[in-house]
Amino acid sequence: MYDMRKKLTIILWALLGLTACQAQTAPVEPLRTGVEVLMWEGVMPKGRVAIVGNQTSIVGSTHLVDTLIASGVNVVKIFCPEHGFRGTAAAGAHIDNSTDPKTGLPIISLYGKNKKPSPEQLADVDYVVFDLQDVGCRFYTYLSTLHYVMEACAERGIPLMVLDRPNPNGHYVDGPVLDTARCRSFVGMHPVPVVYGMTIGEYAQMINGEGWLSNHARCGLTVVPMQGYRRDSVGYRLPVPPSPNLRTAHAVALYPSLCLFEGTNCGVGRGTDWPFEWVTYGTDTLDLRHEEAPAQFSLKYLTEMYRRVPQGKFFLRSNFFEKLAGTTELRRQIEQGMSEEAIRATWQPGLERFKAIRAKYLIYQD
Repeated sequence: MYDMRKKLTIILWALLGLTACQAQTAPVEPLRTGVEVLMWEGVMPKGRVAIVGNQTSIVGSTHLVDTLIASGVNVVKIFCPEHGFRGTAAAGAHIDNSTDPKTGLPIISLYGKNKKPSPEQLADVDYVVFDLQDVGCRFYTYLSTLHYVMEACAERGIPLMVLDRPNPNGHYVDGPVLDTARCRSFVGMHPVPVVYGMTIGEYAQMINGEGWLSNHARCGLTVVPMQGYRRDSVGYRLPVPPSPNLRTAHAVALYPSLCLFEGTNCGVGRGTDWPFEWVTYGTDTLDLRHEEAPAQFSLKYLTEMYRRVPQGKFFLRSNFFEKLAGTTELRRQIEQGMSEEAIRATWQPGLERFKAIRAKYLIYQD
């Protein structure tokens, strides 16, 4: 009897080990971006097509424009956001209209005075395809470009297709919700927190569904969702830098917490080899290159540098800090010496209201 029990125990443990091994080696569905799903399914946009894209609009190692043309799509023009079609222009730099040397297509800038496609620019367009890599932060201007493209398409009855891409900061929701009455600008147009935890396709659905376009217009929107994407995939590494000063996954992760320094007299490493990985004021440096990025929108860097900078010298005289923060309260709270815990508590009612709105438009598992 003892030998039989011993044999059964050995067999049981062997079966458990096999099950565990199978669980560990079970195939994981590969991540396919929206554009990859589009090419896989072969359902192409019809008529005269305009592309809203930049250097991140790629299929493998080939640009979306080249891929669609090779597939027989009649691409007639390109619209590009801040940083230009090839993503080389500095933040805030003027971008002229130009011509793509490879295809001969006209490139129209949607930055500066021409943020929204005009009726004339859309007169020869039947369909618009939007494919830009977002980084999940309210002040990243590709969201504002999305808004104005949707608005222009809604006004002319032109259908819009958004090709979804992963959000590298999509695993959390945090920060103050933007006060649209006082702080609305091109670096923040909607009542959302600094980090909103949605892909750009989900966000487009929210713009439409919440009536945030002018006159509560609705865009004829199609979102091509990804396959194999999980929102809790922390630290997704983008294949192409989304803009000139977000060169690494570490910089992208720190960006939500560091971008507010753009409204202060401190620098964030622009012009160096490590933009958005350190903060400087004169010779005083806060070096974050080897520090793990926080898993939330953090105020610790702002409050640390505020203590180091001479009184009255920290914030810019303009209200750009308020535009980035989305509220007039955060500056006052920092100046009054409130703790981060106390400041964060003031955000919670707004965050809970936003999360209830956000839940209606999610495509992927939280």
